[in-house]
Amino acid sequence: MDWSFSESQQMVRQLARDFAEREVAPKARELDREGRWPAELVARLGELGLMGVMIPEEYEGAGADSISYVLAVEEISRACASTGVIMSVNNSLVCEPLLRFGSEAQKSTWLKELASGRKLGCFGLTEPSSGSDAAHMDTTARREGDHWVIEGSKNWITNGPHADLMLVLAASDRSQGAKGVSAFVVPRGTPGFAPQPADEKLGIHAAHSCTIFFENCRVPADHLLGSEGEGFKIAMSALDGGRLGIAAQAVGIARAAFEKALAYSKERRAFGSLLAEKQAIQFMLADMATEIEAARLLILRAAAMKDRKERHTQESAIAKLFASEMANRVAHRALQIFGGYGYSKEYDVERHYRDARITEIYEGTSEIMRIVIASQALR
Repeated sequence: MDWSFSESQQMVRQLARDFAEREVAPKARELDREGRWPAELVARLGELGLMGVMIPEEYEGAGADSISYVLAVEEISRACASTGVIMSVNNSLVCEPLLRFGSEAQKSTWLKELASGRKLGCFGLTEPSSGSDAAHMDTTARREGDHWVIEGSKNWITNGPHADLMLVLAASDRSQGAKGVSAFVVPRGTPGFAPQPADEKLGIHAAHSCTIFFENCRVPADHLLGSEGEGFKIAMSALDGGRLGIAAQAVGIARAAFEKALAYSKERRAFGSLLAEKQAIQFMLADMATEIEAARLLILRAAAMKDRKERHTQESAIAKLFASEMANRVAHRALQIFGGYGYSKEYDVERHYRDARITEIYEGTSEIMRIVIASQALR
């Protein structure tokens, strides 16, 4: 299989790399320390076409493919994991479902605004009691005339405090289980739509998330995405793509940690020689480099399958599982190479260590990924 990138893929990667190095990386430590939402970077992502990478140009996206997308997410996340996941959510979990399942009116009204970066989206699946179990959620939607009325809550909603609209999954017919879940577009400002203060988290401090309550939240009937009862299908489709974004984020975090540890090993002397000259350190660096390359190849395979419109549920789960656990191993080794300095906020490696941890949790925990992989293998 030929893994050389096309000219357009290389251009997207270079665009993202240049922007990340020039504008994102210099602010990453400050954003993490202050927990500041990177509004100016999000706006620039939109200007560069990186908030709708895979969306056709007719809807004001970049018109690029999935391979270009994961390459771009890796580059942005290498500089700042928070900025990377803000971009990933808008692309994978909001723009793509609207493109695939939305009506032309919905695409004209919302997709163009999201893909261009003029508006920001978030995705409402996780709930306080059911987690990411899309088949058994407490949030409900009932039809009343020409409106749907949504009641319930969603939590850990990345982009939630700042998003202009939300894709919400709700049970429209509890008796049907997964087949009774529907998806809705809920614009910010809709009465009964109540975002709460931003969560306080271990890492990705600048990527704000929050709980959102729905209290008699009425949306017009034409805000239903797809057909009634199609929400579970929409959610699973979105997550297949979203997991590639998180896997790419994990590779970006790991790459940043590895590169900093590699550079440090060439500068730091201990017991009469450079760390880089010690076989124990060399073995750690070798394992880190190998795992990063392996994770990237798994992501590219799944992205290529997605571009060919092949089913990639198992491949996306494999990529997400391996890349997220790899990122934690690499960040752990990087901090170990730095020793006591790695534990200090004076160096960025402690940020990468904290940021890596969430990649094993959101958009499907490692345990859920193993269930998905096993269920696909046993079909």
